[in-house]
Amino acid sequence: MISGSKWITIILCFSIVLTPILAACKTETIIETVEVPVEVEKPVEVEVLITPTPKPIPQGGRVVIGNYADAVTLNPILSSDFASYAVWSQLFLTLLTQNPFTGEIVGQIAESWTASEDGLTYTFKLRRDIYWTDGTPVTAKDVKFTYDALGSEFVESPRTANIEFIERIHILDDYTLEILYHALDCSKLHNLTLGILPSHMYAEDFSEIMDNPLNKKPTVTNGPFKLQDWVKDDYVILVRNEDYYLGAPNIEGLIFRKLADTTTELAVFLAGESDIISVSPEYASVIEGEIAKGRPFEMVKNFEKGYEFVGFNMANPENRENGWIDANENGIFDENEVPNLLQEPHPILGDKLVRQAIAYSLDYTNIINKVVYGQGSPIVANVLPAIEWAYHWDLEPYSYDLERAAALLDQAGWKYEGEDDVRKKDGKTLSLHIMTNTGYTPYENIATLMQDNLEDLGFDITLEILEWGTFVEKLLGQQFDMAISGWMSMGSDPDDSVFWSYRYDDPGAGFNFVSYYNQEVENLLFEAKTLPGCSTEERGDMYKRIQELIHEDVPYAFLYNKLYVDVWNTRLVGFHPSEWGWISNVQDWYLKP
Repeated sequence: MISGSKWITIILCFSIVLTPILAACKTETIIETVEVPVEVEKPVEVEVLITPTPKPIPQGGRVVIGNYADAVTLNPILSSDFASYAVWSQLFLTLLTQNPFTGEIVGQIAESWTASEDGLTYTFKLRRDIYWTDGTPVTAKDVKFTYDALGSEFVESPRTANIEFIERIHILDDYTLEILYHALDCSKLHNLTLGILPSHMYAEDFSEIMDNPLNKKPTVTNGPFKLQDWVKDDYVILVRNEDYYLGAPNIEGLIFRKLADTTTELAVFLAGESDIISVSPEYASVIEGEIAKGRPFEMVKNFEKGYEFVGFNMANPENRENGWIDANENGIFDENEVPNLLQEPHPILGDKLVRQAIAYSLDYTNIINKVVYGQGSPIVANVLPAIEWAYHWDLEPYSYDLERAAALLDQAGWKYEGEDDVRKKDGKTLSLHIMTNTGYTPYENIATLMQDNLEDLGFDITLEILEWGTFVEKLLGQQFDMAISGWMSMGSDPDDSVFWSYRYDDPGAGFNFVSYYNQEVENLLFEAKTLPGCSTEERGDMYKRIQELIHEDVPYAFLYNKLYVDVWNTRLVGFHPSEWGWISNVQDWYLKP
């Protein structure tokens, strides 16, 4: 028996015997030397490789993920926050998805797709091996139902931008569907990355979606995991889907733990009670110190595909209106409905000079260096530096300049009267609220710094530090003056019409919660999305102009592009945090015994 991997050399030897030939006539001895060439084969080398029998991958165990925010909804088309996405993305598959390492759009439910020559018709072939957890096949009907729901008058979704240019969807057969567009859309594939709903669980007219109990406790899903339990503000427990199309995950399940704040997240992780956290940058050195001591941790830093900002409500929060005139009074934006130019402006922040003054009051360098410990990069406007062809590298960001800020307030008519410490205009006090969420220390610290600087400039500032769910509700509901927040996972295409177009200024649902409107920006956003050929050079010029206009109008004060820190216990094998995604290849994870 041969064990291990060894070399065996076999030498084969040959011998040749020569017999003399006798000749008749006379007896005569003839001696002749004959040289006969003898070829001897070289040694034959035979390599025998013995592959050890692989050890079976450990099965079972639950991976615990800590987060200071709890999910708001588990319905993909209603969600607007990362905490919700983190959970529903493990329950519901998408037609297309983004490669977490390259940002490229690839298929998930879709096996392949083709486009017509004019770019207005896309035909998708679906996989035939994906099933809902009740055994029903996932078909084209589910995809059509999900995207049609976004356009229903019964559904208030922040995701309506995903169907902006879709004219209609045809089902060609159970596993083939055709999407027809009424205009070219350079970002169309990015818009097809929503979680797909099981159509057979809802009313065909979409009337049950908004208040359906499945939004909180979905019973039929198709992702790598199924929902076991969700206790609000405590935990979400997912268990593996044994029939997942890529194979049942090795781990038994995932637990999302709702923790008080980032400090608690870190403490729970260091105590060995969670396996994965994304920590605030100020804690990176703590993790590095623990790794140096030999603790079984790993850490990866990546720039978030998003940014932190202060949003300024440009409309009156006491009189919330749509950003468009609802001509047919159906409550949803319909094609060709015009901007609501009579929308009542915010009594203070409706003035661009005041917004610019606040932008100059922010000490950006101090925020990056002290609040996030240098773990961030300045950002000038709304396009990510990671999208190099569209980012405006020559645009100068706002700087910390209190004298200029004071001059702008004077110019806007907000002045000191007598011995007052607070500016006034027409008898009205310069009073504003700054809103952010609890649990994330950097936002709270930024709010405090803003309050101090603005009060020095003559503002009367009140801080509102709200629980996550309440914060999201008030933000989307446009019930705020200024809000500190951030966007995450924005994707690899620069189109962000959903933040700036009047059609998404929809109190309670739209992502244009600052009620921004600029006709030139509106036109450029449309032109950049619908450019024939989608040339990055031409589109890039348009997006650079958009950044200039948004920089001047200041609907946001852009703070920084965050460097985030993913940390995990090395008992978890196969976890690979990436630039363009978070949880990927979860079916391959396993826990060391």
